[in-house]
This record gives sequence, C-alpha cells and structure tokens, in this order.
Amino acid sequence: MKFRFLVFIYFAFLPALLAQRSYSGNVLDANDKKYLEGVTVQVIGSDQLQLTNSRGYFSVKGESGDTLRLSYPGFLEQKIVLAEETFLLLQIQDRARMLPAFEVKAEPYSFRFKDGKLVLIDPDEEKSPSSKSGISAGYLNSPNQTGGVAIAGVLSSLTKRAKQEREYQKKLEWMKRREGYYAVIESDSVRQNFMVKYQLERSDWDRMIIRFNEGNNYHEFLDWDRKRVYATLSEFIERESKWIN
Repeated sequence: MKFRFLVFIYFAFLPALLAQRSYSGNVLDANDKKYLEGVTVQVIGSDQLQLTNSRGYFSVKGESGDTLRLSYPGFLEQKIVLAEETFLLLQIQDRARMLPAFEVKAEPYSFRFKDGKLVLIDPDEEKSPSSKSGISAGYLNSPNQTGGVAIAGVLSSLTKRAKQEREYQKKLEWMKRREGYYAVIESDSVRQNFMVKYQLERSDWDRMIIRFNEGNNYHEFLDWDRKRVYATLSEFIERESKWIN
C-alpha cells in the first residue's frame, strides 16, 4: 500500500518536474556594462534563490511564465517573466544614475553632479548649449555682494526606444564574441560529420548539444575561436556517444 502511494505521488508531480528547466545568465550594470557580483536572483513563489558570482553569473530552475526578481543594494529592483529562452543577459539600473544632472557654481570653482558623482568642471571646458526647459536655482550675483550658488540642468530620461537600441547593440557585441561557437554549432557539415562518425540520430545530437551548452554556461564560449570550440565539442561528443552506444 505504501509503495502504491509513493508511485502515485511520483507520477502526480512528474509533469511539474519535467516542465522545469534551467535558466542561467549574467547580470550587468546597465551603465558601465560590468558584471555585478552578489545580485539576488529569485524565482518568485519558489525556493529558487541565488547570488551572482564575480562574473555576474547565476543559474536557477523555473518554468516558462515564472517571474524572476533581481535585487541589489543601491539598484532598482527588476522583474523578468521567463519564456522559452533559457540564457538571459540582464541589466539593472543604479538608482544614483537616475538622479537629475546639475551644475553647482560657487566662485572660484564649479562642480557637476552626473551619474551619481560630483566632479570638478574644467574652466576651459567648452560650454554646452543653453538648456531650455531645464531647472535652475541657487546662488546668484546680487548688489549686496552676498554671492550665491547656481544650479542648472536637465532631468535625464530613458525612452523605450533608446533602451531597446542599447539592448540590441549589447546583444550584437555578445554574439560577436561568440563567433567561434556559432561557426561550429550552426555548421551543417560539422553536425553531419559527427552524426555519421558516431552513428547518432538527430534527436541524440540535439540532446547532446543542450547538455554541451549547459555544461559550458559559466564561460559562454566568449572569445573562443572555432578550433577551440570544435576540439571541446569533439571530446564531449566522443564521451557522450559511449553512453548511447
């Protein structure tokens, strides 16, 4: 009786287990494009939670339709709905960089606050065009010689189109660094040669490539040349084919 109950439980939860997949990727600072370590990556509603490593890498289990939440001190929280793509290149925004850009003028020095930093302005720096619809306030020259501070600037805004363009450019850069990988994996001749050599079915090949990608997610084949990718794949296919045959 106990055995039947365990079998029932196993098959009752089997569809949910099979529906889960591994979602991995990297988290970057949206401004300087550097990897962020220590970002909390959580699948909302589950116990799947992980902190990114020094390369911003994470790997969690989830299903298509689940929501991934990214949180990091000083950065805006971000939520992403998981879909079919299992490798994610994510960016989060520093709160300080969302603050207005402005200048502070107090003789004999002038300062600019931008991207969360206050920097000294070079007096020989070329003057930027007047900012209509900007914001100005502060110290002004006055007859009673009390002096003052002048603050002028424009609130920065991120349009949806600009954000999409940045994401697209970053995706192109990432793909360019993986040219060696694509040259091998997307080659019909490479696939056919391996399938013939090791007597593989197309379904066997597809499963192997998935496992090959999952096992190498931590470096993503970035800046690998074609020869290195091919040699690594060849060793992997030879090892995996022994289990099939």
